[in-house]
Amino acid sequence: MSETSTLEAPKITSPTTAEDSGINAIGLERRLLIAMSGGVLLAASWIGHLLGSNELVSQFPAAIGSIILVIPLLIGAWGEITKGRPSSDSLASLAVLAAMSSEMYLAAGFLALFLWMANLILSRTAWGAQRAIRELIDLTPDIARLIGSDGAETEVHLSKLSIGSIVRVRPGENLPVDGRIVAGQSDINQASLTGEAVPIEVSNGSEVYAGTANLTGQIDIEVTAVAGETTIGKVESLIREAESSKTQRQEFIEQLASYYFWVVLMVAALVWFFTQRSADEMIRDQAAIRAIIVLVVTCPGGLLISHPTAMVAAFAASARLGIMIKQTRTLEAAADIDTVIMDKTGTLTTGRFEVSRLAPVDGIGGADLLQAAADGEQSSNHPLARSIMDTAVKAKIEPHSIESYEEHHGRGVIARTPAGTIYVGRSAWLRELNPGIENLVEGVEEKIGGMSGVHVMRDETYLGAVGLEDKLRRNAVTAVEEMREIGCRRICIFTGDRLSVAKRVGQAVGVDSIEAECLPEEKHDELKYLIKKGHRTLVVGDGINDGPILATADVGVAMGLSGSDIATNSAGVALMNDDLRHVPFLLQLARRTRRVISQNILLSLVLAVVGLALAATGIILTLWIAPFYYALGYVIVIANSLRLVRFGEDYSEQEQARQRAEAEELSKPRRRVAATA
Repeated sequence: MSETSTLEAPKITSPTTAEDSGINAIGLERRLLIAMSGGVLLAASWIGHLLGSNELVSQFPAAIGSIILVIPLLIGAWGEITKGRPSSDSLASLAVLAAMSSEMYLAAGFLALFLWMANLILSRTAWGAQRAIRELIDLTPDIARLIGSDGAETEVHLSKLSIGSIVRVRPGENLPVDGRIVAGQSDINQASLTGEAVPIEVSNGSEVYAGTANLTGQIDIEVTAVAGETTIGKVESLIREAESSKTQRQEFIEQLASYYFWVVLMVAALVWFFTQRSADEMIRDQAAIRAIIVLVVTCPGGLLISHPTAMVAAFAASARLGIMIKQTRTLEAAADIDTVIMDKTGTLTTGRFEVSRLAPVDGIGGADLLQAAADGEQSSNHPLARSIMDTAVKAKIEPHSIESYEEHHGRGVIARTPAGTIYVGRSAWLRELNPGIENLVEGVEEKIGGMSGVHVMRDETYLGAVGLEDKLRRNAVTAVEEMREIGCRRICIFTGDRLSVAKRVGQAVGVDSIEAECLPEEKHDELKYLIKKGHRTLVVGDGINDGPILATADVGVAMGLSGSDIATNSAGVALMNDDLRHVPFLLQLARRTRRVISQNILLSLVLAVVGLALAATGIILTLWIAPFYYALGYVIVIANSLRLVRFGEDYSEQEQARQRAEAEELSKPRRRVAATA
């Protein structure tokens, strides 16, 4: 649509700057000035008419005002028609032109003025959406306090920071970067990212994110991401991507509107033709006005906004809970999901593993096993690797330097050290590398039954395994139950972990099937098989190995933007606070949104058909009523769509109340109970 088209709204095509903001503001002011100028002239004409002024004199301001208002509208309408995508507003613009050609300047001017006011309202709404994005961006300061090697503070622009820089944030300030705390402790309000109202406590080693608020203490942060690579930068990118995307249904609506344009023109011509042939002279005199009214009242004003208004409202409802949806087509696809596939580690479970058991083979000490495991895992970002390294630190074990490092996704890692080549990973992989350790591996797996085992081999010598356990996420069981209640027929676990471990988790949450010990390509093949069988799939995952299936599924859901970049970029949805109950909420929201869109389309078309009947039969015979009937479509569609904004409000309030209750419980002093002999 052209810039002057009635439904045109400011577009977000690039990162918003102060200059961009000024340009958009100027555009809105220019439109308002045009509308006010034309409105003043129309008002003068109307007052002159009421006072009984000479008709020629009273009509002159109306003609000038109409021209001022109509020309930009006609330019916009012509641009739409030449592009082959005329809209309902193109019809209304032609109706204005037809009224002017019939010398009904005052009526034409007021109709054009109404179209301008609708344009301004919609533009202001879009401007508000842009402002929301700007406010999100503004959460991140442009200036940071860089701490030099001598401890001195220097204020620098974010562009001067690099990974590894140390910045200082004082109480009451927003964080400028993503990073890891290296000094200090504080409370951080992450509501801008996660929707959680209760601040979290952070200290040395805690990960923190740009745009969040430092509340109580001074902290020094080692930079891990800046600018667009920060978590809030990714959120901004998701919003911009969602804003520009179109679904098949939206494209269908726009195509329908373009066909509808020509149909209405034909109907208006037929109304004029048959009215002109009437035997009643009074009816013949009404031919032009009836045709013009047909053009106005048969415009399905709400048709083109039936989809975007519902989607905007749905995005607002999801963002309130920290659910970031990349594209409108993702939300549309979520309405048809019947099969949910979930990763285990980091998805159904917290992913925060703790070493529960060291299971070395005979002749190998536990310390030697842990030393070799730390040597191999020191460069890995896998949750199991981090837990092993934490345990090694507590045991005061210092990893050896490594000469080279290889990571084999879904299998394990190879680290070459002065003490030998260390192989750490799945038991099946080590057995492939050294079939002679089969019996030793079986004996070790019996010792760590039910745990996630990380097996270790130095050169050709099998050392044993480290047994780790993690806990189910708080809402995992409830999420699965709710997904069943809303109609998901199949819920599965796809995991690279051992079958015994996967079974324990699967039985706890109540899934239908388990695919364990899967490589990434095996997960992908199994997913494609389900899709081929006609299942509409949603995948929930968090790791690098989940990237292929997150991208292939009808809907991919990543567990938090702070997780794997590959997972987040592959997924269509990101859960900012990793609450699994947001998955069934997403499915419910998608289905509710689809119903609202269907209602909007139906209501718009019904109003158009009724308007046609009223105009063609002469029931609506005044052009003054026509604009208000035209506006009725907008009002009904917007009001119906806005119902989605409040969807999930109760859930949000309950969740915030739970968070506050937990925070209060944690803050209560604990009474120590003395041990008795």
